[in-house]
Amino acid sequence: MSHSILIVDDDFSVATSLALLLKQAGYSSQAVSTPAEALQRLERENFGLVLQDMNFSRKTTGEEGLALLKGIKEKKPDIPIILMTAWGSIALAVKGVQAGAADFITKPWNNEQLLHSVKTALGLAAARSSSTNEKALTREELEARYDFRHLVGRDPKFLKILDVIGRVSPTDASVLITGESGTGKELIAEAIHHNSTRKNAPFVKVNLGGISSNLFESEMFGHVKGAFTDAKFDRKGRFELANGGTIFLDEIGDLDPNCQVKMLRVLQDRTYEVVGSSISRTVDVRVISATNRNLPEMIEKGEFREDLLYRLNLIALHLPALRERRDDMPLLAQHFLKNIGNVYRRNDLTISAAAMKWLQSFNWPGNIRQLKQVIERTVLMSNKTTLEVDDFAAAMQMQPDSGGKDLLPAVGSMTLDEMEKAMIVKAMNTHQNNITKVAEALGLSRAALYRRFEKYGISS
Repeated sequence: MSHSILIVDDDFSVATSLALLLKQAGYSSQAVSTPAEALQRLERENFGLVLQDMNFSRKTTGEEGLALLKGIKEKKPDIPIILMTAWGSIALAVKGVQAGAADFITKPWNNEQLLHSVKTALGLAAARSSSTNEKALTREELEARYDFRHLVGRDPKFLKILDVIGRVSPTDASVLITGESGTGKELIAEAIHHNSTRKNAPFVKVNLGGISSNLFESEMFGHVKGAFTDAKFDRKGRFELANGGTIFLDEIGDLDPNCQVKMLRVLQDRTYEVVGSSISRTVDVRVISATNRNLPEMIEKGEFREDLLYRLNLIALHLPALRERRDDMPLLAQHFLKNIGNVYRRNDLTISAAAMKWLQSFNWPGNIRQLKQVIERTVLMSNKTTLEVDDFAAAMQMQPDSGGKDLLPAVGSMTLDEMEKAMIVKAMNTHQNNITKVAEALGLSRAALYRRFEKYGISS
């Protein structure tokens, strides 16, 4: 793919400055001053990227820029376009991203941030191009190319996510990971970091849901001694700790509006100020964020900034729930059993076929995290070498209330006899094998209960 860049700006000094900056970074470029010239040049020559202004006359509405963006996308749908706009026109830039722009830069620009955006857009375009030209990769082919040792699964939806991770990891594109709690968002973030050019630099995790709004700036940007009453020492913020590496912003949907503005600033300009200091500092980080909340819905309600979302999700990954990848449950269960067995020095543990089928029958509202917890709890509670249905049923009974979520097995995954046996085992554990109480709880006579013991091979 050509890495020549087309600059579209009617200000000669701006175009000249951009051309010089790009040349120093190793990129060739050409400049034109009108949308008509831009479209003509794109007809005749191949470019890897377009860097375009939003206004080309006395009008400052940005309509000319949006019209040019639309025209380019019609002629060259795959070419990445970076928009340039004044800080006060961020809403306009968001419209541009919705219309297909790869990114937007605010004027006056930060040289490092502009080059970072160019490099990322070109890298993503190359990744998408190779993805289009290549068939879906097998798990073995993915492992030969990338380091996915901590990510377990062979489900086609999961493999597609691994493929995307592998292709975008070498770029510096911001990634937003969405999915239910317990689906493994942090592991995915770590995999992106370990497969990137930043793998030997820091990977800093931040749980934004655990940081109060009045401590946000101190936690994220640091403070100097004496900045406030309890500031007895200088403290580095999370962005400074992550400099050169990756920062993982977990629970990004929990940020309140004031903190969202501050986060947008540092992501936009890659600059921040330490609390108690007026000196701006620059930071070089790759940003990965995650949430189990519906950000587009929050935007509609005015609870989340749309411009912040577009800063976070150059690449969006949605992780499937565990119930959507049931064939991966045995792989995950065996993986957890092996690791837990090593920890507790019980390396001879196995899961019976009936128990494995039983595990696959549940919807797992807590997803992979819940499966791991149930397996560990079962290992701790049972002294058996082969873990059976009743061992897991006893462990499941001890888990916290699910908050009203549907815990019934999926239709077709379990027969009525299997469900009846599981319920009897659960009642036996609940009532410490008191036959009278178990029969009452299940609405059976003692004789009927004993017949079921015999039918299912349950020891009373």
